[in-house]
Amino acid sequence: MSMTLEQKLKDAVWIAHSLFERGKTSGSSANLSFLHDGRIYITASGTCFGTLTSDDFAVVSLLGERLNSLKPSKELTLHRYYYEHDESVQAVIHTHGPNAVLWSCRKFAANTEIIPPYTPYLGMKVGRIGLIPYGRPGSDELFTAFKENLDTGDAYLLKNHGAIVGGKSLMDAFFGIEELEESARIACMIENDAEYETKNRLTAGFFI
Repeated sequence: MSMTLEQKLKDAVWIAHSLFERGKTSGSSANLSFLHDGRIYITASGTCFGTLTSDDFAVVSLLGERLNSLKPSKELTLHRYYYEHDESVQAVIHTHGPNAVLWSCRKFAANTEIIPPYTPYLGMKVGRIGLIPYGRPGSDELFTAFKENLDTGDAYLLKNHGAIVGGKSLMDAFFGIEELEESARIACMIENDAEYETKNRLTAGFFI
């Protein structure tokens, strides 16, 4: 039985609050979306997972056309490309979980299966984790890199940025982003002698 829009919005708000309250994201950095009746419902620009309500969702067409008054997250294009790539995906969550971000800053020899399967659960719940080359958040550079590297995994780490996971439902995507973050935490603890990379384009002392 398909879920109503009200049920999906309720799940989305619960997920956002759960991630925020447990330190899996902070500020207004995260975004999530889901499909309903051929439309994308995505957290509006500048929203915070900690205070998210069902009124904080922009509605857009599958082509990205705005269908209500709210401005969608600047990373809407990542979500659109995810949906286009895999028709089974019905929801997408992007966060800056601390362990996923830390792992994404490492030097990698390959761009697929980049989180070691120290437990079986990452493969069972998520699948392969692909690496997306660095692009400034919200930039065409990032969107192009994402589209060109979707075949590297089932879910992804954006280099020096964060994680993005799709699922067959909002809860499926939630369980996936949770497992990715936990697997990254375990990997960081076991492999604590890695080399890391920073993006050294500096402006006034801050990374951009």
